[in-house]
Amino acid sequence: MNRWARADANAVSSTPLAPLRNSTFRSIWFAVQVSSLGTLIQTVSVGWLMVTISTSDLMVALVQASSTLPTFILSVLAGAIADNFNRRRVMLAAQSLMAVASALLTTVIALGFLNPWIILGFGFLVGCGAALNNPAWEASVGDIVDRRDLPAAVTLLSVGFNTVRSVGPALGGVIVASFGVLTAFALNTVSYLAPLGAIWFCKWKVRSLPLPPETMTTAIYDGLRFTTMSSEIKASTARGTLFGLAGISILALLPVLVRDQLTAGPITYGILMAGFGAGAFLAGISNGLLREVLSQERLIELACIACAACSISLALNPPLVVAATVLAVGGAGWVIAWSGLGVSVQLASPRWVVGRTISIYYALTYGGIAAGSWIWGTVAQTWSVTWALVGSAGSLLLVAATGLLLPVRECDGSDIDPLEGFDAPTLALNLNPRSGPVVVKIEYSIPEKNVQTFLGFMRKRRQVQSRVGARHWTLLRNLQEPSHWTEMFSTPTWTDYLRLNHRLTTADKELDSRVFELHAGTLPPRTTLFIQRSTGPARKPDQLTPLVSHP
Repeated sequence: MNRWARADANAVSSTPLAPLRNSTFRSIWFAVQVSSLGTLIQTVSVGWLMVTISTSDLMVALVQASSTLPTFILSVLAGAIADNFNRRRVMLAAQSLMAVASALLTTVIALGFLNPWIILGFGFLVGCGAALNNPAWEASVGDIVDRRDLPAAVTLLSVGFNTVRSVGPALGGVIVASFGVLTAFALNTVSYLAPLGAIWFCKWKVRSLPLPPETMTTAIYDGLRFTTMSSEIKASTARGTLFGLAGISILALLPVLVRDQLTAGPITYGILMAGFGAGAFLAGISNGLLREVLSQERLIELACIACAACSISLALNPPLVVAATVLAVGGAGWVIAWSGLGVSVQLASPRWVVGRTISIYYALTYGGIAAGSWIWGTVAQTWSVTWALVGSAGSLLLVAATGLLLPVRECDGSDIDPLEGFDAPTLALNLNPRSGPVVVKIEYSIPEKNVQTFLGFMRKRRQVQSRVGARHWTLLRNLQEPSHWTEMFSTPTWTDYLRLNHRLTTADKELDSRVFELHAGTLPPRTTLFIQRSTGPARKPDQLTPLVSHP
C-alpha cells in the first residue's frame, strides 16, 4: 500500500462509523440493535405491567435492579470465562439463555401468573444471560476491529443501544396500549434470534493463547489485581459506579412519575423514553467531535451536570413537552458518560485481561445502578418522587466534583499489548506445567551513585511485575555487600511464570533495559529460578532441586 493509500485508510479509521466497514462487526452490531429494540419494548411493558399490578414504588424501581443485579454478582466470573474460553461460544450460550428466559416469561404472562416476584425473577434470569454476554461481546470488539477503530467501536455500542431508545420506548408504548403486554414479551423473545443468527454465521480470528487457560480462581485473582493496579481503570470504574448510583433515578422512577404526576399511560411513557433516547443518539454521533474539543474528564463532568439538570427539572413536574426536552438532555449526558468511561477501560486493558477488566467495571457500575434503583425507589416510597429526584440531582453534582480526586485520564492504548514470543529458559529438571510455586531471584550490582535512580526504576518494576502475575515481590539489599541487590518474587506454578513473561509489553522491556544499564559488571544481572520445597510430606524428586540459573 502506498503512502497515499495509507493516508486514506487512516482518514477512514478516524470517522465515527469506520468500524461498520468491518462486515463481522457490522452484522453483529446490527443484530444487537434488533435485540435491543425488543429489550426496550419489553422494558416499557414490564415497567408498565408492574405499575398496574403493584402499588409499591419500590417494586417498580426494582424492575431496573432485577436486570442489573446479575451483572454485579456474575460479571467477574463471566469476564474470566471470556478471557479463557472461546468468546464466540460464550456469546452463543448467553444469547440462548436470554432467549429461553424471555420465552418462559412470555409463557408465564400468557398463563396469567401476574405476580411481581415472578416477573422480577425472570428479569433476573435474563440479566444473568446479559452478564455472561457483555464481557465476551465487548472483549471481542477488540478482536474484530483494528485498535485505531476501537474508540469509535465502543462509542457505537452505546450509540446503537441509545439510538433504538428513540424508537423502542415509543413503539413499546404503542404496542402495550394497542395489543397488550403479552405481544411485547413475544416480540422480545423473537428478537433474540437476530444476534443468535449473526454470531452463529460470523467467525473472527482471535490471537491464539500460547499457554493453557488459567484456572477460574487464578484468572479472577489476576483480573482483580490488574484492575487495582491500573489508575485509569480504577478511576473509570469508581466514577461509573457513582454515576450509575446517582443517575439511575431518571429511568427507574420515570414510570412512577408518568403515573402519579402526569397521570398518563404507556404511550406517554414511551414518548418520554423516546426523548431520552433522541438526546442519547445526538450525543453519540457527536461524541467523536466532543472528544477532540474537550478532555474525557471534562466530558464526564458535563454529563453529570446534564443528568442533574434533567433530574431537578423532572422534580418540578413539568408538562409533557418540557419533560421530553429535559429527558433528551439527560439522555445526552447518559451516553456521553458511559461511552467515555467504557472507552477508557478498553484502551487501558491489554487483550489478555480485557474481558476481566470490562467485567469488573460492569460488576461495580451495574451494582451502583442496582443500589441506586433501590435507594431512590425507597426514597420515593417513603417521602415522594420529587424528593428522590432532587436527591439524585445533588448526588450527580457530587459525582462531578469527585473528578478532583479521581480524574478520568486519557489513555491511547498504543503500547499495552504483550510482545510476541518468549524463549523459556532451559531447565535441568522436567517440571509439570502445574509444578510450583516458582521463586524468581534477579541479582544486581548497583554502585552507590546509582542507588536512588535504581530505587525509582524498581518501584515501577514492582508495579509492572505484579500487574502481570508476580506475587510477593520484594527487593533486598545485602548488608555485607551493599552494592549487591536482589529482586525476588514468586508465581503459583511454572505455567504462571511463563504466562507472566508472555504478558510483558514493549514498555516493560524498555524499563528492564534502563534498570540493567545501572548494573555494574561485565555480565547482565543473573536470574535464578527455584521451586519452593515444603517441609511437610515428601514430594516428587523433580521438585527437590533448584533450577538452572541464566544470565
